[in-house]
Amino acid sequence: MSERTGLAAEAEELDAADPLAAVRGEFVLDDVTYLDGNSLGALPAHVPGRVEDVVRRQWGELRIRSWDESGWWTAPERIGDRIAPLVGAAAGQVVVGDSTSVNVFKALVAAVRMAQEDGAAGADGRGSGGSGGGSGAGAVRDEILVDATTFPTDGYIADSAARLTGCTLRPVLPAEVPSALADRGDRTAAVLLNHVDYRTGRLHDLPALTAAVHAAGAYAVWDLCHSAGALPVGLDEHGVDLAVGCTYKYLNGGPGSPAYLYVRRDLQHRFDSPLPGWNSHAEPFGMRPDYAPAAGAVRGRVGTPDILSLLALEAALDVWDGAGVSVAAVRAKSLALTDFFLRCVGAYVPEGRAESLTPAAHAERGSQVALRCDGAGDVMKRLIERGVVGDYRPPDVLRFGFTPLYVGFADVERAARVLAETLTG
Repeated sequence: MSERTGLAAEAEELDAADPLAAVRGEFVLDDVTYLDGNSLGALPAHVPGRVEDVVRRQWGELRIRSWDESGWWTAPERIGDRIAPLVGAAAGQVVVGDSTSVNVFKALVAAVRMAQEDGAAGADGRGSGGSGGGSGAGAVRDEILVDATTFPTDGYIADSAARLTGCTLRPVLPAEVPSALADRGDRTAAVLLNHVDYRTGRLHDLPALTAAVHAAGAYAVWDLCHSAGALPVGLDEHGVDLAVGCTYKYLNGGPGSPAYLYVRRDLQHRFDSPLPGWNSHAEPFGMRPDYAPAAGAVRGRVGTPDILSLLALEAALDVWDGAGVSVAAVRAKSLALTDFFLRCVGAYVPEGRAESLTPAAHAERGSQVALRCDGAGDVMKRLIERGVVGDYRPPDVLRFGFTPLYVGFADVERAARVLAETLTG
C-alpha cells in the first residue's frame, strides 16, 4: 500500500470513529473542502428557517410587539449567556452587539480609565482577579501595550484609544510582554493581546500573560476572534478583565454577525464605556438628559441591536446543544485534524515547497495551519478552482482553518493531496 493510499484509508477510519461526525449533517455543505472557517463559518442548516420566522412573523406580523413578545430587547444578554460557556465564563458577563472593532474600543478605553482611576486612588481596583500589585498613590498609568503582530484594526483602535486617553502606545510581541512589564509595568494601564495569531495560528499563553499583566497592576484585554468556539479559553478561571470576539468564524453566526464583549463580574460596576448609549442606560425609556449606566454587562450595550443578524447567530448556536458537542471535544478533534493535516502535507508535498508557520506543540497551536510558500496567492486561487477553499495572506502565507464541527479527516487528506498536486503541477 502506498503512503498516499495509507493516509486516505486512515482518514476514513478516523472519520468513522469521530464522535462529532454526526454534527456535520447540521450544516449546509457540498463537495467543496471548506477550510476557511477561521474567516467565515459554514451555514447551519436550520438557520434560514429561523430567520424566515423572524422576518415573516416576528417582524412582519408582530412588528414592534416583538421587542417584548419575541424577546428582542433582551437578546444581547440572552445570547451572551449562550456564548459565555464557550469562552469559560459564568452567565451575566457577556453581552452581544456591535462589531469586534467597536468592542475593542469600548474595552480598551474602559480598561485605561480603570487603571488611571486606580493610580489616582493609590489602590489596585482590579478586584479578586488581580494579584494585588497596586501602583501606589499618584502613579501615572499612561502606556498601552499592544500585540505587535495583531490584526491591523486592533492596532488602529489601540492607537486611537491611546491618543484619546493621553497614553503612549507601545507595540510588543506577546512573548516579550512579561519583560516589557518588568521594565515599565508601573506605567502600563492596559495590555491588548490576541489569543491566537491570525496569520500563523500560534496560540498565546493566556493564563501566564494575564497573570503578568495583573502583577504589574494593569488590565488585560483579550481578542478571542480566532479561539472562541475552537478551543478552551477560561476567562473566569484565569481572571481575565475584559475580552472581545467575533461570532462569524468558529461560532458560525453568519457574515457580519455581531460581536461580543466580556466584562468580569467584579469590574462591571466600574466599567465606564466611552460609548454610552440609550440601550445601556439604567432607564432606557426614561429619555433623561443625563447618563446613568445600567448594572451588569448591559453597560456594554450602545444603540439598538441588529436583530436580524443577532437572531441568526442565536439560531446558529443551537449546534452546540447536541450530545457530545463541547469545547473539550471540539479542541480534541481540532488538534487531531491539524496534526493529520501536517502529516499529510509532510508526506505529499515535496520538501522545501511549503513551510509550516504554525507551532507543532499543541499548547501553542490554535485551530488553523499556516503554510509559507512561493506564489501563495496564485496557489490559493488554483486550490479554490479545484474545490479546496482556504485563504491567502500577503506576502506568502496560505491559511487553512479547521472547524471541527463540520470538517472531517477525509477533507484534510484531500486538501493536502490537492495542495501537493498544485505545487508540483
